[in-house]
Amino acid sequence: MWTSEMTLMMWDGIKETLFMTLLSTLFGYILGMPIGIALAVTDKSGIRPNAVVYKILDVIANIIRSVPFLILLILIMPLTKLIVGRSYGTAATVVPLTIAAAPFIGRMIESSLNEVDRGVIEAAQSMGVSTINIIVRVLLVEARTSILVGVTIALGTILGYSAMAGIVGGGGLGDIAMRYGYYRYESEIMLVAVVLLVILVQIFQTIGMKMSVKLDRRKR
Repeated sequence: MWTSEMTLMMWDGIKETLFMTLLSTLFGYILGMPIGIALAVTDKSGIRPNAVVYKILDVIANIIRSVPFLILLILIMPLTKLIVGRSYGTAATVVPLTIAAAPFIGRMIESSLNEVDRGVIEAAQSMGVSTINIIVRVLLVEARTSILVGVTIALGTILGYSAMAGIVGGGGLGDIAMRYGYYRYESEIMLVAVVLLVILVQIFQTIGMKMSVKLDRRKR
């Protein structure tokens, strides 16, 4: 039977899920954006080709992305405990979420920057614009709509990862679904948790797409 305690528990689960998702996305972009920029710039068709740098970043990104999140979560528990002080809970889950998100975000940033019209870049180079200014004033500006769409995708992906962290006591709606829906066979609680996760993804998707459309119109 549904009680006020369950409602409060779900509300806390939503807040914990949002905390993990938003903070991990922020840290993921802090780490992932420089990786993506470096990949786009040092690519053979980039503005400063460098095969060695590109290959190193490419291998690192591919290795981390190829490790399933649950395995990564367990592998870096010592690092998580070193940073946060413990290896479980909402705050601790931010560490593996950030590490898992960074190379994924880096690849999306690389893809967005590679979509920028080469003619615009060549025009800036012909005027003697420095590399850093081309990155900041040309690449990132021209790719802003695509980057914002990538943020929406990243939020949905990281939200899904945060739900998986519930298996090891990561907190949030995923943890509620596992503790009550799976271990205690209270399927109605699991169903509500899943529905709430879907709603959150849809909210992120709607907000992100509307913002990207507005940016695209300004660009024109």
